[in-house]
Amino acid sequence: MTRHEARQCAVQALYQIDLSGSPALDAISFALEDKSVTDADLAYIRTLVEGTRAQLVDIDERLSQVMERWSTERVGRVELNVLRLAMYELMFDHSIPSATILDEAVRLAKGFATETSGKFVNGVLAKVLPTVRSVQARESETGGKSTES
Repeated sequence: MTRHEARQCAVQALYQIDLSGSPALDAISFALEDKSVTDADLAYIRTLVEGTRAQLVDIDERLSQVMERWSTERVGRVELNVLRLAMYELMFDHSIPSATILDEAVRLAKGFATETSGKFVNGVLAKVLPTVRSVQARESETGGKSTES
């Protein structure tokens, strides 16, 4: 399974959790139904889904700060969960280049929703990117401790 396919499954699971309140493992199992996955694939998808859910309050707060005239309640559920996944990766997976995360998020939004959704996701992530990655850089410089108050 490619990383893109794993992210697709993660978005599907996040969407299901968001709509139905399903437990993460049930939603992941449903998203993986009829797919051949390795233990490493499953571990990666679980990390994405559980990590995103664990950081949901912070992620949604950061998204709300940059979305002009939009709240997380007004954004389509597909687009919101694509944004949440991308935010999780931007904030917590320092091994993935920002451009890759943005490209993947746009691709997921276009694949699950519309061409316009891809543009919306790109615009939101472009606005939040400087603040998320600048915090990462400062934390790296200070040994993991944020210098913000």
